[in-house]
Amino acid sequence: MKRENFGSRFGAIMAMTGSAVGLGNLWRFPYMVGVYGGAAFVLVYIIVVFLLCLPILNSEMITGRHGQTNAFGAFRKLAPGTGWKWAGVLMIFTPLVVLSYYSVIGGWSIEYLYKSVCFDFTAVSRTREDLDGIFSGYISSVWAPIAGHTVFLGATALIVVLGVRKGIENFGKVMMPLLFVLVILIAVRAATLPGAGEGFAYLFRPDFSKITPEVCAAALGQGFFSLSVGFGIMLTYASYMNKSDSIGKSSLLIATSDLLFALIASCAIMPAVFAFGLSPEAGPSLLFEVLPFIFSQMPAGGVIAILFFVALLVAALTSSVSILEVGVAWLVEEKHMSRKKASLVIFVGTWILGVICSLSFGPLSHIRIFGDIIFDFLDKFSSNVLMTVGALVIVLFVGWKMKKEDVRSEFTNGGTLRTEGRLFGIMYFIIRYAAPAAILVIMISNLI
Repeated sequence: MKRENFGSRFGAIMAMTGSAVGLGNLWRFPYMVGVYGGAAFVLVYIIVVFLLCLPILNSEMITGRHGQTNAFGAFRKLAPGTGWKWAGVLMIFTPLVVLSYYSVIGGWSIEYLYKSVCFDFTAVSRTREDLDGIFSGYISSVWAPIAGHTVFLGATALIVVLGVRKGIENFGKVMMPLLFVLVILIAVRAATLPGAGEGFAYLFRPDFSKITPEVCAAALGQGFFSLSVGFGIMLTYASYMNKSDSIGKSSLLIATSDLLFALIASCAIMPAVFAFGLSPEAGPSLLFEVLPFIFSQMPAGGVIAILFFVALLVAALTSSVSILEVGVAWLVEEKHMSRKKASLVIFVGTWILGVICSLSFGPLSHIRIFGDIIFDFLDKFSSNVLMTVGALVIVLFVGWKMKKEDVRSEFTNGGTLRTEGRLFGIMYFIIRYAAPAAILVIMISNLI
């Protein structure tokens, strides 16, 4: 059976950008900015994205397109008969873990879109305590979050079932431009609020004393999560790229778009947080506790709430589709399942683990792993351990296992791309030496 590929360069970039742009930008990045010192975190994050995450992204794309197969098969094909197959196992395992709790948050976005459409935040006068109670009551209940998790994961599986072009590519081509427009509209509205300037200063006026090893580690972890590096997604998507596409230009567009979206999302959120005198350090609950209160106080807040949670749901779906595709591609190509059956198998596995994650806020909240509930443990474990190890593995593989000539050929399209040819030496040095060293330092700092 002939393997599917993306139909166009634009479609490939939109699909891959959709993978990168997701909850990591709208949910995770703003609260990480709040927790880790505002502009200091933003500055470190920008440096990390272009100096470390971009070469790692290139490494995944080079491996994927050169291997022309799924995340597990690529390592087996390019390093036959070696222990590198375990890198492929890691690349299959990590996305399944991430998707299990990611789809729970996706379910929350469905619930809050429904509440915003019903004008639950603005129809009556709401206090901050009211809205906090709505969120905590919802996530600690049993059936409603599981229902949202099921619907979200089901929608993801349906898109993947349609295939690479009809499902993944077409969905990305429509939804990514829509997503950018929605978030820009919200950011423009937030900028007009009295007192919004303080929020912009918090985002873009760094206090260099706040740059610590902990902030650097958090920025690197966020970069991995947001750019979808270190867990086989970009490797899988790159295997669907046309050989004529430039990996260097594509990866730069993806990284830049992802960064811009994160900054625009923060500009949509932080100015509003400061305009209403709230703390930016709310953490993971920022979107579901703080923002609904802001919407309840903001003129035309009901409409803005609808736009925001539509954007949140679209962002979540574009990323969840890519996460699910990693496991589906493996089952289709290695286990010879149909795409429909493979999607169902991955759906069931991640649904069960997702239910456990959801229940960890309620009936299973007494179960703690290293002091964290199951949901929080999986989030930290995947970001700080699985993705970090995955990123280290991929740069070691490209920098030390693959032939340098093969890496150069893939990056320069057989020597036909002059700009990429001039940049290859710098990129290869970072992949071979700088990136592994930086990742090891971050891993050690996470353990201290």
